[in-house]
Amino acid sequence: MQVAANIVIGVVAAIHAYILVLEMFLWTTPRGRKAFGLTPEFARQTAVLGANQGLYNGFLAAGLVWALIAGGTAGYQFAVFFLICVMIAGLYGAATASKRILFVQTVPATIGLVLVLLAH
Repeated sequence: MQVAANIVIGVVAAIHAYILVLEMFLWTTPRGRKAFGLTPEFARQTAVLGANQGLYNGFLAAGLVWALIAGGTAGYQFAVFFLICVMIAGLYGAATASKRILFVQTVPATIGLVLVLLAH
């Protein structure tokens, strides 16, 4: 069960690392604009905001990676905390920005949390 939990934690971390790249470095590119449904003008106007969002997603990814590296009790605590953070961020994003966020962020984080709790 722990192996499955670690795999899902890694996937959730990778998702957030990718979101970091999209928001911090690709926000104004065709790929970034398509991902977030932005016009070129709006993307240019909000690039700093996108980069800020990306940084926060990077912190979520870093916390999950740290959970994997630390292992033991500390890793368990980090995993639970950061998976809950991802779930809350996903719920808020789904309620305020796009329902798609529920499936991209909240569902994988919830699966990860269930697996972490079952493995503990």
